[in-house]
Amino acid sequence: MIARTSSSTWVRGVVEMFAAEGIDVEALFRDARLDIALLLDPAGRFSIDDVSVLWEMAVARSGKVRLGLSREFALTYGKLGVVGHAMMACPTLLAALQQLARSMDLVSNAATFALVPQAEGHWFELGHLGGERPVPRQRVEFGMLTMLGFCSWITGRNLQALAVEFVYPAPDDAKPHLEVFECPVRFGCAANRALLRQCDLELPLSARDPDMAALHARLVEEQLERLEVAPTSQQVRQLLAQRMAHAEPRRKDIAEALNISDRTFQRRLQAEGTSFQHLLDETRRELAQQYLRRRRHSLRDVADLLGFEDQGNLFRACKRWFGESPSTYRARLLAAPVPARVLI
Repeated sequence: MIARTSSSTWVRGVVEMFAAEGIDVEALFRDARLDIALLLDPAGRFSIDDVSVLWEMAVARSGKVRLGLSREFALTYGKLGVVGHAMMACPTLLAALQQLARSMDLVSNAATFALVPQAEGHWFELGHLGGERPVPRQRVEFGMLTMLGFCSWITGRNLQALAVEFVYPAPDDAKPHLEVFECPVRFGCAANRALLRQCDLELPLSARDPDMAALHARLVEEQLERLEVAPTSQQVRQLLAQRMAHAEPRRKDIAEALNISDRTFQRRLQAEGTSFQHLLDETRRELAQQYLRRRRHSLRDVADLLGFEDQGNLFRACKRWFGESPSTYRARLLAAPVPARVLI
């Protein structure tokens, strides 16, 4: 099991945003039983559930269901650290987003980031892996706004997505979302994602610099190594999460996506103490926990999203992973109270 965590740099920005919204962050950390001093540790990491707890408590204490739904706040408090610097030095916006996809683990290995080409441009998709708690919608919305705001900032343009989609149900009043994203916003969709125009992705970045790009890329790699993350395994997990829906990913295709031969691919995974099949199974298990929490997904949908040919494969996998059928496991997930620890 991989520890799914977010960097202290990212979490510090989120907490500064909470403070700007009038929330007593010292009380927040005290009641969440978290060490606020960890925010100042450059190597500090917070678990995916700890970050969700902070968001849950902040929403409850502020009384703001749209906490963080602000372009200004996202641009001010969305802190990508050295990854942001590496992106800024890239030649184009598309290259910057590709850099983010390679180094997302440094910001958060609980988050997934994928680029999916379309005729009009590319979707960028945000997701989460692991954790026992549902990920608050405010956390996802803030992340989406941060990415769109950062894209505007590094290009020097007011970029507007062609569309934004969320997996969450529509709020009672969607007007604030339409105003802040400045494009059609759809809810109850298959993924959290935004569609960027191809012409915007080709924009040159004002701070582009090949030497600085190489320098920051090395810094990113060094920090990833200090995380003790097996680099090939992590890239494979990202690709599997992106490609799994509706078809089982093949080892050969993943090797090609990494620009290495199948033999080299297998050798690297073996050196990291794992295998393609193990990574496929573990990624499926984490995604299954996510999808089974969402009432709108039928078991047929979940089987498709996990790349299974039929529900029988999903049934057998859940019996192996969780010791019970998918319907029984889902009922237990939905009936169980969210783990207590939050003092509102």
